Amino acid sequence: MDNETYRRIDTFTQRILEGGDISAEEGRWLLGLDHDYLPWLMAGADRIRKTYRGNDIEVCGISNVRSGNCSENCSFCSQSAHHKTQAPVYDYISSEDLVAQARRAREWGVSDFGVVSKGWGIRSDKERKQLRDYFDALEEHSDVGRCASLGVLTPETAAELKAMGLENYHHNIETAESFFDKVCTTHTYQENIDTIKHARDAGLRVCAGGILGMGESLDQRVELAMQLRELGVESVPMNFLNPAEGTPMGNLATMEPFEILQSIAVFRYLLPRAEIRIAGGRHFLGDMQSMIFMAGASAVMIGDYLTTHGRSARDDLKMFADLKLTIRGDTQRRRAAESEA
Repeated sequence: MDNETYRRIDTFTQRILEGGDISAEEGRWLLGLDHDYLPWLMAGADRIRKTYRGNDIEVCGISNVRSGNCSENCSFCSQSAHHKTQAPVYDYISSEDLVAQARRAREWGVSDFGVVSKGWGIRSDKERKQLRDYFDALEEHSDVGRCASLGVLTPETAAELKAMGLENYHHNIETAESFFDKVCTTHTYQENIDTIKHARDAGLRVCAGGILGMGESLDQRVELAMQLRELGVESVPMNFLNPAEGTPMGNLATMEPFEILQSIAVFRYLLPRAEIRIAGGRHFLGDMQSMIFMAGASAVMIGDYLTTHGRSARDDLKMFADLKLTIRGDTQRRRAAESEA
């Protein structure tokens, strides 16, 4: 191994710690490093995380409130009506079920709970009424932060959601613009960008990231990170493709643990001040899941995902405790761990 490589990583680290940034070219160099340098890269990413995000973490959860028969043709998604999969199909769950899920998640330390519904966006009065009922119920019966992921927004629908009591909006741009036509053709990349801008203009906190491992190049992963940086996204979820049988991406190989950790670390270098949130595909790390924080992650999704089960909350809560990480704003973590024991 080359001492000059270590020195260059240190130079980038120090520059960021002093308030600077690295370039896309420098990010590509980091992402292309041999895995032998990963421990050094992670050490730098961990310093950056602690400098800008501290040693506490943010935990979020979601509910898939309506599943299947989605009009969009996203190549990774088992809920698309364009693919033949075994994903569950159901209409809106009840407000009571949603509140029960949110209150349970709150006991795990979740600060924000997402209402996730498949589809292009809000297109009917029925949808508006259901969402209003959901947010009213969450406000009345839970103190969890209200988040949603409902597809593309217009300025009008963003303002409607804000008036309903929504606080945070999640909308992934999924991948680099140069790769997007391999992922989806039923809506445009620009619509994704516009949605983020509309949500922010309406006064909503924005959470936007993407999925790695869909066949994109390393350069395109850096392109994704740079787009998020240009947009000034505050919270960046990183997902790692879980190939779903019946989708066009169903036969792709999954990412290896070292590749996942290196991607997290480089995103921390490129987005030093953002909340780096690890979500879908975390289980591909196996016994190395605790290393996401040493690689620069500062937030995590807990519980189940859209159509797949996540790791048990008890195991995640024990992991946080073993790492001496404090869940931001949580006062109920120990009680939840004891109740599941």
